Amino acid sequence: MYRFPLAFLSLFLALLVQAQGDLKPYYNVDPKGLWVEGHDPVAYLLEGKAREGDKRYSTSYDGATFRFASQAHLDLFKKEPTKYLPQYGGWCAYAMGANNEKVEVDTETFKIIDGKLFLFYNAFFNNTLTTWNKDEARLHRTADANWAKFKHSK
Repeated sequence: MYRFPLAFLSLFLALLVQAQGDLKPYYNVDPKGLWVEGHDPVAYLLEGKAREGDKRYSTSYDGATFRFASQAHLDLFKKEPTKYLPQYGGWCAYAMGANNEKVEVDTETFKIIDGKLFLFYNAFFNNTLTTWNKDEARLHRTADANWAKFKHSK
């Protein structure tokens, strides 16, 4: 008589443990899974500029599709993806630090800090990179703490 509820509970717990092991970081992607409008994450770090990727040079990583401007950039990413991944999944660094929110970014508004890519919102006379720069140390610490809570949720 008690076998069904016990079996159900065991199955539920097994699925819960499996789901927790399968969690992936939550990237700033469109409904089709394309990261930040198809921009090349390697170009930010190597060239210091935003470049659109080409769909011929694409790869999936942690459930997100990344595009690259060249085969060379794609190869670099495949070799060391974590080196080129954006901070906070590609969401606005300022919003993550100041408001604990995932906010879209302007692909042209970014900063490289210690070899890491940070993207920012910049529209409607609100360039959050400017505000970030005024209090970077505190916002960076807060954004890291906030992202630790967010990064495995959708």
